Parts: sequence; C-alpha cells; structure tokens
Amino acid sequence: MRGEELDELFAGYAGVYGDRLFAFESSASPKGFPFFTGRDQRQMIRYRARFRNLEKAARPINLAEAESSGANPISANASERMIDVETPDGKTFAIDDAALIDNLRSNIDEKHELTLLRSDKAITDCRPLSIFAVQTAKKLGEETGVAVDKRRFRANVYVDLTSSEGFAEDQFVGRSLRIGSKVTVAVLQRDARCMMITLDPDTAEKTPAILKAVAQAHEGMAGVYGAVLAEGMIRKGDLVELLN
Repeated sequence: MRGEELDELFAGYAGVYGDRLFAFESSASPKGFPFFTGRDQRQMIRYRARFRNLEKAARPINLAEAESSGANPISANASERMIDVETPDGKTFAIDDAALIDNLRSNIDEKHELTLLRSDKAITDCRPLSIFAVQTAKKLGEETGVAVDKRRFRANVYVDLTSSEGFAEDQFVGRSLRIGSKVTVAVLQRDARCMMITLDPDTAEKTPAILKAVAQAHEGMAGVYGAVLAEGMIRKGDLVELLN
C-alpha cells in the first residue's frame, strides 16, 4: 500500500518499528513469494494504511528507558498497533475487516483468495533496512525522460548525498553508515528491482521505461539494503556519515 513520509522513525535490528507489520497472502501467488501486492492489483498502492494510535505505534513504548539504560525496546500490544485503511474512493476499513479483502479483489482474477498475515516485526523482502539516494531518482529521470518520483522505490530511508551522481549509494556496499547520532547500518547489497517501480505512486499507472532503464543500464539494481548494527531514532535532516 501507499508509503508514508515520517519526520522520525525508530530503526531496530528487525527493521523500522511499525513498518510492514501486515501483509496479504494470495492462494494464486507462488510459494516462494506468497504475497498479494501491486503486482496483482495495481490500485493497491493508492490505499492508505494508518495506525489508530500513532503515539504508541510509531516508536517503542519504553524508548526513553531503552536509550538511557540500554534496555530492549518494547513494542506496543496488538490492539494499540491496529491499522485502518482508506481506499482510493474514500472508504475506510479496519485492516482485518473481510470487506477490505473484497474491496482489494474487485476487478481482478477471482483465483486470488486472500489471507491477512500479522507480524510483530517488519515483513521485508530481503534485508531490514532499505536506503535510496534522491540523486538516483533524478538520474533515472534523465535517462528515461520521465519525472521519477522517489516514492516509487519504497525505501525506508532516503538520503541526499554530497555527490551529484546517481547510484552513488552503490559504493556503500560492504561499508557502514552512521545516520544521526546513534544508528549504525551495515550496507550489505544492492537492491534488485521489480515491476513495482513502474507504478506511479499517485495514479498507479505504469511507466515500463523506468524498470527498463534500471535493467539495461544498472544491472537491475537501484538503492541498497542494510542491516542495523546500533538501534535508535532517525530524524528528517539527520547527518549521514560513512564510517569505513
């Protein structure tokens, strides 16, 4: 569903706190990737998911204690992390309402039988944290002649690099970053891309040229994946420092 820009987030070992806690499985999807996504229903990326209790759902409930004494971050309970979903036509459903499944399945192949999954940790494709440079979106725009919105790439953290070159974040692989005063991330690999980046985040219309450019000029990769080595808050405007 649609991503949301935040002023701050908690980056933990398991990923971004509160991120990707729910997913839909489809009976028609392959066992290796059983999820129902914008690949199956393009309009899904126009659905807006929001926590009912943002204050408790957005960060660990004992954050101050965890930061001051080294205690483990504690998650809010399931009811406090309940999500409501607003559809493109303005209807609102609880994430576990069967009517939401009916809404998502409208105008697609009936073979998709959907089941809601709920997790205490982020359900990620590959690694806990994804990082993407805004210069890379600009570079792809130059290569394709299309205005490329950074939201297409669905990253956890967008960085504004001192280098004006696109894809400069590729050079971080095998190295570590400090983001803000505390969070340390080991950058592990480049991010292999799929058709999701062809979908306009506002209209869900396809622009195949973007994925074609990534495939032909950049080995199918855009952005990088990382693992969190030191947990903490990341805030908009934080300094990003290359450590090694």
